[in-house]
Amino acid sequence: MKGAERLRSWIRDPVISAAILWTGLATVLFYLLAANADRQVQVFWTFQLPLDTLLVISSWQVSRIASGAVRRFWRVLASSGVLFLFGDTFQTVLTFLDPPGTWSTTGGLVQSSCFAIGLVVMVVATLAYPHPGRTGRTRLAFWLDSASVLVAGAVVAWCFAAHPGQDDFSDLAATLAAAGAAITACFGAVKMILSGNAPMRKTAAITMMAAAAFTALGFFVAPEPGGALAGSIYLIRLMPSLLVALGPRIQLVIAKFDPAPFTERRRKPYSLLPYGAIAIVFGALIVVLPQGVDFRLWGVVVGLGLICALVAGRQLVAFHDNTDLIKKLREHETRLRHQALTDGLTGLANRTHFHEQVEAALATDIQRTSVLLIDLDGFKQVNDSFGHAAGDQLLISVADKMRAAVRDGDLPARFGGDEFGILLRDCQGPEAEQTAQRLLAALAEPVSVEGARIVANASIGAAGAEPGDGVSAVIRRADVAMYAAKSAGKGTWKRYDTGMESVGSFH
Repeated sequence: MKGAERLRSWIRDPVISAAILWTGLATVLFYLLAANADRQVQVFWTFQLPLDTLLVISSWQVSRIASGAVRRFWRVLASSGVLFLFGDTFQTVLTFLDPPGTWSTTGGLVQSSCFAIGLVVMVVATLAYPHPGRTGRTRLAFWLDSASVLVAGAVVAWCFAAHPGQDDFSDLAATLAAAGAAITACFGAVKMILSGNAPMRKTAAITMMAAAAFTALGFFVAPEPGGALAGSIYLIRLMPSLLVALGPRIQLVIAKFDPAPFTERRRKPYSLLPYGAIAIVFGALIVVLPQGVDFRLWGVVVGLGLICALVAGRQLVAFHDNTDLIKKLREHETRLRHQALTDGLTGLANRTHFHEQVEAALATDIQRTSVLLIDLDGFKQVNDSFGHAAGDQLLISVADKMRAAVRDGDLPARFGGDEFGILLRDCQGPEAEQTAQRLLAALAEPVSVEGARIVANASIGAAGAEPGDGVSAVIRRADVAMYAAKSAGKGTWKRYDTGMESVGSFH
């Protein structure tokens, strides 16, 4: 579903439309009752209840179509909604029963406790939501980032809520904790969305992140008990209830049209917010610094120190992660190079690597470089009689015998099919003959293949390099010698000289 179609489906959803209209009606009443603070407060709490109910019902409905960790997340969210609904209902009743001028949008003990518990539960559910493939260090980095954002939110709240000469710090502590928790919840939601593994789509999460932002803002503009304030203040305090309820409902609407409502393309999980937290706290420091050295300044300084320590820890984790990443990249590079230079079946060097090493040997000591070319006789009959698996088993046994027959520093290789080669470094004619004879003797030992004893007969051609030779010339002479060995028939060997060229053939 395209973005425009999604937007139209949400607008057409009667529940979403009703929730928005309900909040609009509350806003109208806030302004109409501007001269009566008690009525404003009663409207505020009364209009919370349907929105809380929408949060509970929508979250529960989403959980019923989900599974695993996604289902658990939405059920936790529904539980938080139940706490919000209970606390707001209790507070609504009190606003009608207690004397005028007693209550404000700041709830009493029961409502505040329910709200705090519900908010903490939501934050923990968001931060603890599992992400497949996340390592221990990645989880540690995530919690360090979360702590940095939490401290930044508390420092900003401290700057606005703390006042010189303040005696009662209980409300201040509650404001700091709630503001920090709300901002941390927003951060956790952002991290989930960026990871591509969130229990909700980005469009559903945006409203819930906006709710966290309005919650934090609402603590700074809270009206005092008994004081009539502008309708905009009450609207700011009411908006989180609307926005947090819209998230589950939008997710439910998405599930009606999308067969995979909880999956999105994975994105890189960026970690820039902790550095933004440092910038915010530095800004707070600039704001309070001209007002002199007081407890507000010390609060900001302490917060800045905590964030710097947390970010330093985060950098240390990132350093170890980068070290591991470099190690893995090097290991991967080694594996790729090994795959590019070796034969996948036998583990011997492949044709490309063999040619490179022959060229290097010729450049180092051309007169003491020799090459053997080996071709198995009757290999096709083995494949036809016993199958390709048996043929592969025979090739592997030949490769093992080649490794055992050569000296340290020599390079056995497989060119493909039943063709092999050996680079003999620091080797002249007689030594090449000895290597060929050792290999022929090893190949004469039968190999058990599919219950049958098979002898891998082979034709071997040997050629020594001469001044001015290139790779092609040496290999071509060895190839001629190998075909001469095939023509000579089983059990024969001859050696002959042609000018400066010495060619030996073995069968």
